[in-house]
Amino acid sequence: MRRSMVGNRSRDTKPEKALRSLVHAAGLRYRVSAKPLPGMRRTADLLFRPARVAVFVDGCFWHGCPDHFALPRTNTAYWEEKIARNVRRDRDTDARLAAEGWLVLRFWEHQSAEECAQLVCDAVTARRGGHGSGAARRSPGAVQPLSAVERAA
Repeated sequence: MRRSMVGNRSRDTKPEKALRSLVHAAGLRYRVSAKPLPGMRRTADLLFRPARVAVFVDGCFWHGCPDHFALPRTNTAYWEEKIARNVRRDRDTDARLAAEGWLVLRFWEHQSAEECAQLVCDAVTARRGGHGSGAARRSPGAVQPLSAVERAA
């Protein structure tokens, strides 16, 4: 089991790199695998600190995609609890970041990188006030609650 888990990438996956490439080509700059909050032991795949936008590209297996997740036939109880823990951690991360004024964008690995990149660019631009000044971050009314943000389908 350990050998299997150690071999899995936690960053620089194909879907993540495709998204990063498109967002970078659009002129946006970001941090990769960065902690949004001090002391938080979780990292966002792309992090736009001034705009307070955290982007996660979730793997279908590890995060329990409703369309593609298939529970393994062996050690079923272990995997069922493991994936459930991952999903609970994702929801906790979303809530903690929202409470601090962050916009959380989550995408599945099977989603189109082009569509995801467009959503990321639109969100970052909007949070920057449309011109990248960071004004959206300083304005208390510009904070979008997490309840208004759903996992992009």
